[in-house]
Amino acid sequence: MRQVFLDHQATTPVLAEVFEAMRPYFTDFFGSPSSLHHHGLRARDALAQARSQVASLINAESPDEILFTSGGTESANLAVKGVAAASQRRGNHIVVSAIEHPSVLNSVAFLEHQGFTCARVAVDANGMVDPEAVRAALTDKTILIAVHHVNHDIGVIEPIADIGRIADERGIPLFVDAVASAGWLAIDAQALGASLLSLSPHRFYGPKGVGVLYRHRRARLVGMMHGGVQESGRRAGTENVPAIVGAGVAAEIAGHELPARGAGVARLQRRLWEGLRERVPYLKLNGPELGPRRIGNNLNLSAEFVEGESLALLCDTQGIAVASGPGCVSKSLRISHVLQALGLEHGLAQASVMLSLGRGNTDEEIDYVLDTFPRLVEKLRGMSPRWADFAAGLADSALAPRGPAGSMPESAPTAVSPAIAARRDPAAELAGADGLVRR
Repeated sequence: MRQVFLDHQATTPVLAEVFEAMRPYFTDFFGSPSSLHHHGLRARDALAQARSQVASLINAESPDEILFTSGGTESANLAVKGVAAASQRRGNHIVVSAIEHPSVLNSVAFLEHQGFTCARVAVDANGMVDPEAVRAALTDKTILIAVHHVNHDIGVIEPIADIGRIADERGIPLFVDAVASAGWLAIDAQALGASLLSLSPHRFYGPKGVGVLYRHRRARLVGMMHGGVQESGRRAGTENVPAIVGAGVAAEIAGHELPARGAGVARLQRRLWEGLRERVPYLKLNGPELGPRRIGNNLNLSAEFVEGESLALLCDTQGIAVASGPGCVSKSLRISHVLQALGLEHGLAQASVMLSLGRGNTDEEIDYVLDTFPRLVEKLRGMSPRWADFAAGLADSALAPRGPAGSMPESAPTAVSPAIAARRDPAAELAGADGLVRR
């Protein structure tokens, strides 16, 4: 069975060059960077090189502005909580977009329990943040603005440079979560006006277990990990040297490959979306249309009348790895807070799946998905009471309401089981022995 990985927003494989660069630091060059002997010196030199490589990827002014953490989540926690701790005498108000990553929103929620306040700026139906709405949310107590570069669910590219100018005018630090964009889009931390910016190397072919936080030299930040004085005293603990080396090499490769990498996934993204749109009726693209406001490796789709988690699991049985939104927790279905913020109808939000492309995907893989995915949607719809109700005229489509006189799509079923008909139609006698509902 063919294997197609379309979940590159969750993680990516470590490149061979990255793995080979890491290998010696597990065995031969195993020293701690804090040690004074030559083993420690070699490890310190490796960290310095990695800082330079990452700084180059995002155009940081100095490698000293690069801090290494355990991952993107820790970087976001350090940025939000660290700025709050450093600035609490000046104010206690934070402004974020309503669709930030949970690592940001949950950090803010933690701070609210400590007496901080937060304004969550709404987005439009495509997930765009209006810079003027950010401006309007600011107060004389605002100490931090946090808006991501690209949304992790729907791939929308936010107007960060415009927000950065507002932050600079008011003298408020701006934290940019760039985990979903680093390695795929060009990032210039200085041009964006970011005071802090987070990266996650395992999203661009580096290893897991390492994160990056860019901190502009003027940004005040209190460390959240207490112990030694590693990472300029802002992140205690012996550095994960092999992973940091891998992060640096992955960043360097991403910088060289960026134009070709971005163009390659964008071409496949368009081919995949256009093919699925033609083959699957009642299919919605969540977020902006393909183009300059959407990152080139993301498709968030809702196949109406289908549950997204079921579709993702069925795709996996056919060798296609995709992501779905949150599933059943404590017997209650939750939907993505991002799709909620977009105002997406509940059934469509539950139906969402994410297909995210990478540098290794091929046209042949896209052909396989275009052949397989529609059949899986059709199979699930064939088992769906909601689809049966729609076919029987007992329910309508949220995507294309047909009204009383509307017509069915060619691929819609024309029959429902007698059990479904009897349960939903008091006049069950209208259902004949063949199961067709006649009206």
